[in-house]
Amino acid sequence: MYGISTPQGHPQRWLILGVICLAQLTVLLDNTVLNVAIPSLTRELHAETSDIQWMINAYSLVQSGLLLTAGSAADRYGRKKMLIAGLALFGVGSLVAGLADSTGRLIAARAGMGIGGALLVTTTLAVAMQIFSPEEQPKAIGIWSAVNALGFAGGPLIGGFVLDHFWWGAIFLINIPVAALGLVAVVVLVPESKNPRGDRPDLPGAVLSTIGMASLVYAIISGPEHGWTSARVLGTAAVAVLVLGAFAWWESRADEPMLDLHFFRDPRFTGAVAGAVLIVFGMGGALFLLTQHLQFVLGYEPLEAGLRTAPLALTVVALNFSGLSAKWSARLGTPVSIALGMVCMAGGLVSIAEVDSGGYPGTLLGLLLIGAGCAVANPAMAHAIMSAIPPEKAGVGAGINGTLAEFGNGLGVAVLGAVLSSSVASGQSLSAGLGSGQLVGAVAVLVGGFVAAGLLRRAERVSA
Repeated sequence: MYGISTPQGHPQRWLILGVICLAQLTVLLDNTVLNVAIPSLTRELHAETSDIQWMINAYSLVQSGLLLTAGSAADRYGRKKMLIAGLALFGVGSLVAGLADSTGRLIAARAGMGIGGALLVTTTLAVAMQIFSPEEQPKAIGIWSAVNALGFAGGPLIGGFVLDHFWWGAIFLINIPVAALGLVAVVVLVPESKNPRGDRPDLPGAVLSTIGMASLVYAIISGPEHGWTSARVLGTAAVAVLVLGAFAWWESRADEPMLDLHFFRDPRFTGAVAGAVLIVFGMGGALFLLTQHLQFVLGYEPLEAGLRTAPLALTVVALNFSGLSAKWSARLGTPVSIALGMVCMAGGLVSIAEVDSGGYPGTLLGLLLIGAGCAVANPAMAHAIMSAIPPEKAGVGAGINGTLAEFGNGLGVAVLGAVLSSSVASGQSLSAGLGSGQLVGAVAVLVGGFVAAGLLRRAERVSA
């Protein structure tokens, strides 16, 4: 089976969406759950600071480096096969991580989980695009996006609860029954789909994209700690630029490229890509600052801070699962939806930075505005990227979407973290520095929204 089975979509499409969202949620939770276990890991495994950094970074580096390759493999060999492989790798990696008795073994297990994570992130979105009709795709992508928000909010909460009752390894072992359930459900329910042409594997492209993206993300996440002008950061960044340049050169000349550079001639695609990078840049960095704002300025404990970020995710979930955001987007059109969502998100960041309502009320207002903006804009942006790419390349499209999220988020944390550091170093208070970072994030979100909306509006006029 190479696509949807009827013009209305696969008859079990909503049940299948639930299965792939469960797989997606497992990956997303693991992005954040480890942060709350750092004190326990330091104490019980005698982990040094560098060990902790690699435990966190091994997962994100491997995952971000492999997203394009994983998406291409899914298109060529079958998205169901890659979804099964991703769940299996993620489950085995979780078992090894949960039973690890040394920092080296835990780091290796996290890297293995990153491979599984890359396969899951790309195949879940690609499968969703295949099993739903074009009319239902926006709602399906909205639910998929809501699961992303749920993962962001749920990681610290689940991690805190598990660590209150069990040892640190349990935060990984809880993935195993979820992965096992997902495997059975995928085998039984999910239809196979792949590129009917069966392009030859682009091995040079896969190697170059993996090395280039991993180097780029490593340079970004190393900058705040080692200094942006340090030999380590500059050297890694130089490798990233050279290798990604070689990747672009190769892809422009390959007979069957992994990433067709002609996609960038489509204004819909370039508009969505440009906007997505700026939006994730602003949001990723600003939400990184938000956790510090709640703990260091408003004085909440980590678990309390996690609970107080929940309104953001709950707003996204409510608007997307109810279908309201999809209805608004259909009525307003993609460009207006993206612009409106970005205005709400930027307003929320300004509220967190500026509104003085005795502490949390101003932050709560900001979280609700950000959640409403995310619910409308993010699915519209993802749908714009995916719909600009041929259905047979859906895996690569999902890989591009995931790569943009990884790149923008890492860059946002690094740059807005640098804004915070320079503000504090110049004599501002921590509160003022956090506010400055939030405002920079608001500007990036607003600019990203209008850039994307303008380019997508122009693409609609050209098509008309």
